[in-house]
Amino acid sequence: MTLDSTDLKILRLIQENAQLTIKEIAQQISLSMTPTHDRIKRLEQEGIIEKYVTILDRKKLGNPLMVYCSITLDKQRQNHFVEFEEAIRGFPEVIDCCIVSGNYDYLIKVIAKDMEAYNAFYQQKLSSLQSVAHISSSFVMSVVKSTTVIPLA
Repeated sequence: MTLDSTDLKILRLIQENAQLTIKEIAQQISLSMTPTHDRIKRLEQEGIIEKYVTILDRKKLGNPLMVYCSITLDKQRQNHFVEFEEAIRGFPEVIDCCIVSGNYDYLIKVIAKDMEAYNAFYQQKLSSLQSVAHISSSFVMSVVKSTTVIPLA
C-alpha cells in the first residue's frame, strides 16, 4: 500500500491524539469528513493502524520500578523458545519482550511496585523457568525519552 501525504498527515495526528474525532481530523487536513473517514478505515483494514490504546502513568498506578532484563536461554532449541515465550506472555509484570541478537536471547521490560516485588517476580517466576540459563537486570534510574510515535516521512 502506498501512503500519500494526506495519509501521513492523518497518521501523525492520530499518533499524537487517538481521541480526535473524524471532524477534527478532517478540519486539520483540509478534507471533508467522508473521505477522511474512508482513509482512516482503509488504514485500519490494511493493518497500518493496528489498534487504538490509552497510555497510563505506571508510577501513578503504583509501578514506579522499571527493569530491563537480558535473558540467555539454556539451550537454543525450539521447545525452550516456546516455553519461555508462553511463560512471558502470562507474566503481567513484563510489558515488552523482544528476541535480540548478540550476547543474549531476549530483552524484557519489567515494571514493579518496588524492589521487593521485582525480587519476587525474579525468583518465583523468571528464574524458575527451566529454559532460562542467565538473567542480567538493569534498573532504570530515569527515563529520558519514551514515545509510541513512529517517525513518518
